[in-house]
Amino acid sequence: MWYFLIKQNTLDRVQYQSLQKQAALTEVELFNEPYENWYVFSIEKDAYTAFMDHLDRAGIGYDLATERPTRDEILNTMR
Repeated sequence: MWYFLIKQNTLDRVQYQSLQKQAALTEVELFNEPYENWYVFSIEKDAYTAFMDHLDRAGIGYDLATERPTRDEILNTMR
């Protein structure tokens, strides 16, 4: 599995729904102000390239991980 982390405010509803259809699992990490909420898209290894290409063509910024980051790990990247 690959995990694509995308800030919630960078996607509109149509983009989110499109990515959600391609993902094996979509999770939302909610944080209080002043931190941003994040989407975590779990992608199967065989769909990794197509998903990444889609993000790159659409100009959507993301972080990538091979292991699902914990809530604390995501929070630490924002500090």
